[in-house]
Amino acid sequence: MSRTTTPSPPSGAAPDPATGVTLALVCLVILGVMPVIADSRPADGSALGFSLFLSVWQVVVTLPLFVGQLRGPDRGIFAAGLKARDRRRLIGVGLLTGSMFGASTYLYVLGVEKAGPVSTAIAIQAYPLFAMLWEALFLKRAKTPLELALTAGLMVGLYYLGTGGTWRISGFSPWFLVALGVPLLWSVAHVIIKEELGRTPITPVQVTFFRVTVSTAVLLAVALAVDPGALFEGLGRWDVQAWALLMGAVYTVELIVWFHAVRSIDVSLASSITTPWPAVTMILAVVVLGQTVAVHEMVAFVIVAASLYGLIGAALRAARRRTPC
Repeated sequence: MSRTTTPSPPSGAAPDPATGVTLALVCLVILGVMPVIADSRPADGSALGFSLFLSVWQVVVTLPLFVGQLRGPDRGIFAAGLKARDRRRLIGVGLLTGSMFGASTYLYVLGVEKAGPVSTAIAIQAYPLFAMLWEALFLKRAKTPLELALTAGLMVGLYYLGTGGTWRISGFSPWFLVALGVPLLWSVAHVIIKEELGRTPITPVQVTFFRVTVSTAVLLAVALAVDPGALFEGLGRWDVQAWALLMGAVYTVELIVWFHAVRSIDVSLASSITTPWPAVTMILAVVVLGQTVAVHEMVAFVIVAASLYGLIGAALRAARRRTPC
């Protein structure tokens, strides 16, 4: 689910906007499906154990691709000839951000379980809000009055969703805050990665493999310390492993497809294409899970989506003004 880091394109490769748009549309569908898969896992299983198992399967799915690239012409970061200092910095960044992504995976599964797939899907749309905050604090990137107004609209929509449509603080769901932890961690990790790794020739498969490997190690250590019994029980259950394999494989495909998409088109365009993915989750929640989508969830989605599209448009206009003719 880490999304915005843009790996450098391979040498000689020309961006293909049509391919980028198509891949972003694929991400739109996959992102909408993932909360439904997470909600379909065995209800008596541990959320922490399931997070670990799906991460393990991500490593299993990605490993052959990773090894295959090492034997091919596009060796990515392994052909870059980095200095020792740069290698140490990249390792530190990988460990830090991998730990964040491991924690966000657990919060994702727990949020879907407790807050519901639709509410979690909409909560994750708060990602641009947190990204703007970190950029303003650490990168000193000021926002325009229009961007601030649209951000306020986004916050209103999320607050409305968090209170279950009541607008009362007393009705605020603590599990909604858990779901908000996912975009919070993503945004911090992405700002770090984008600044540190954006200029290296690392490939989408390599980014994904390193990310899921560190995440798996962190989740394994936490699971062994917190609930080893549930962990070992889950190892022997085919139903838990089947859903973890499905979730891990789908999640891995989404990551790789996303990284390839943003090689061909701007991240802002790719993000705008994938913005409506909670609508896919709403439809599947009704059709597949037999759930009822509440009115406040639909209203919140409209407010959040409109604010996001406005923010993307404002960012594009600001970028054009900064670009010399």
